[in-house]
Parts: sequence; C-alpha cells; structure tokens
Amino acid sequence: MARVYLSPPHLSGREAELVADAIESNWIAPLGPHVDAFEAELAAVAGVEHAVALSSGTAALHLALVVLGIGTGDEVACSGFTFAASANAITYSGATPFFVDATAETWTLDPDLLDRAIRERRKAGATVRAVVAVDLYGQCCDYQAVRDVCARHEVALVQDAAESLGATYRGAPAGGQGALAAFSFNGNKIITTSGGGMLVSDRGEWIEHARKLSTQAREPVAHYEHLEVGFNYRMSNLLAALGRAQLESLPERVATRRRIRERYVELLGEVPGIAFMPEAAYGTTNAWLTCVVLDPGVFGADREAVRLALEAEDIEARPLWKPMHLQPVFAGHEAFGGDVSARLFERGLCLPSGSSLSEDDQDRIVATILALRP
Repeated sequence: MARVYLSPPHLSGREAELVADAIESNWIAPLGPHVDAFEAELAAVAGVEHAVALSSGTAALHLALVVLGIGTGDEVACSGFTFAASANAITYSGATPFFVDATAETWTLDPDLLDRAIRERRKAGATVRAVVAVDLYGQCCDYQAVRDVCARHEVALVQDAAESLGATYRGAPAGGQGALAAFSFNGNKIITTSGGGMLVSDRGEWIEHARKLSTQAREPVAHYEHLEVGFNYRMSNLLAALGRAQLESLPERVATRRRIRERYVELLGEVPGIAFMPEAAYGTTNAWLTCVVLDPGVFGADREAVRLALEAEDIEARPLWKPMHLQPVFAGHEAFGGDVSARLFERGLCLPSGSSLSEDDQDRIVATILALRP
C-alpha cells in the first residue's frame, strides 16, 4: 500500500495551465502578472487591503517586524506553542523573544498570561514592542482579547496566520486580526506554492515598505542605490501562478479537511483516552491538521507508541509542536507558563489530514490506532 503522508500537496488540476501561461509569457523571474494577481486575490480572501508575495511565511514575519521598526534592544512576546519559525523571525530582526503559554481550551495564546508577561517584562526594564500571536493547526487566537491586551500596553500585534488560511474569527476571515499578518504556502499547508508566503495588512505604507525591502531595498533610480539594508524575499511569477490555481480551490479544501476531522471524531471520539483539539466557539478552524491527545493510562498506549505503530504501517503522523521554552536554542529566554504546551507536546499527535486523504486510508489509520488498545 502507498505511504500515507501527514499533509501532502494536493493539485487542483489548474496548476499546469497557469504555470504554462507564466512560461509562455517569459515571466519566469521574480515578479510578474501572476504575482500581482495572486497578491490581489489572497488579499480579497483574507479580507485585507494590501498584500505582498514573498519567498516564505518566515520572511513575511521578519518583514512585519522590520517595517514596525522593531530591532536590537527590543523584546517581542511570542506564542510558546508553535513552530520555531515564529520565534526565529524575531531573532532575525535583532529583537529578543519571550514566550507565553497557550490555554487548554483553545491551544492558542493565553491573553491573561500575555497581559501578565508584558507587565512583568516591563517591570524588569525590558522594552516590549510587539506580540507575535500564532494561529495553531488552523485555529485563530482569541484576537478580541489579545487586541485588548496589546492596546492596553501599546504594543503592535503581528498575526502568524501560517496555518490558518481559510479559517474564521468571529465571522471574519483569518488574516485581518493583527496590524500585519503572515501566511505560509509551504508544501504541507492547505494551499502551496512549493515554498512561499504572503504579508498582508490594511496599512498600505507598511506593505509598500515591505515590498521595497523584499527586493534588496533598491531605490527607484536607474542605477543600484540603497538607503537601507534589504532582503531577497520576493516570490517568483512561476510560484505565484501555482498559488493562484491552488487558491481557487481553497473553500473546497477547507470543507474537505473539516469533513476528515469530523470523520475522525465519529470514529475515535468515543474511545476512552483520546481527546481532540477543541474548536473555539469564536470561530471556525480550517482543520489544517487533525490533532488528538492521548492519555496513556486510559487508552493503553502513549503518543509515541501510537506514532510508531502508524509508521510501521507506512503512515506518517507527527507529535504536536515542541514548545519554544523546551527548545535548546531558546534556553535561557523568559517564559511564562509552559505546563499546558508541555503536556500537549508529551501527549499530542497530528494525524494525516491532507485534502486528498481517502476514506480507505482514514479507515486504515483508525484501525491501526484502535489495534493498540488492550
């Protein structure tokens, strides 16, 4: 039987047509008409005014901080339960991250703990300038509460929406909740450009500054003139053509992944010792990955035993994110809380959730898990 991957790329059928158009037009270098169109189409989907297409979601996060003027000597609060890119981008800017735990109810940034963390860091003399709030496994943070905290402390809010394209928060599409937001189109995301990202905002001057920085900050003169340090972060026209084809099918992909999650819940939701990531009442998740938490004393096997059993059947599963306060590279950084994300990492598992997953393969996954029960 073919290997079952966690979240593989899924072609819609239009990719070859649009990529061929880019090739035939000879727009195969960075920039071009597909880049312009992809930016406009993604901005419309996210409900924001402006967007710039970039080489990765990490590049988008980095430029978000740079255009906000954050750098050496500043501190930035960051969701602790996340992939390393969220924190790495802060270090690229020269700032120092500190980490704030998640809530058990949503697995996303804890607003009350964030409030306390900023107060304590400032009391210690830190210059806290921003918050990077991470949408997790397709679910948005509670932005109403997070925005209140940011306003109270006069810090900027950057939304790491790398995993939440197609999700909603209080009826609005994910991506418009922060001052700036970053999307990722990595190969395992709900849509992919092979590698790529997007920075979005309602503030046009920020996006235009990011656009300039992303092409080595070249000044608009005939020769190469540079007044500030820039980056080679722009997306190519070829990859933008791929992204446009993928974006067309976003509603279907979200619906399919949500059906996959619902079917997992139907098949495993009543099994003692298995619990699913909660869906917050304030929004809808895009179900990018279906995640479970296993209680080994009740289920009869721990997370790693389940993962290895699936791997033995050529099925890819992955532990939940190892939180930043447990990562050796960030040892010594301030962290607030951490027990929630540590427990989720110890017991949590991401199940195959790609929009091309068949019911037969899902049945095979479920049967492998259930076979471990005593």
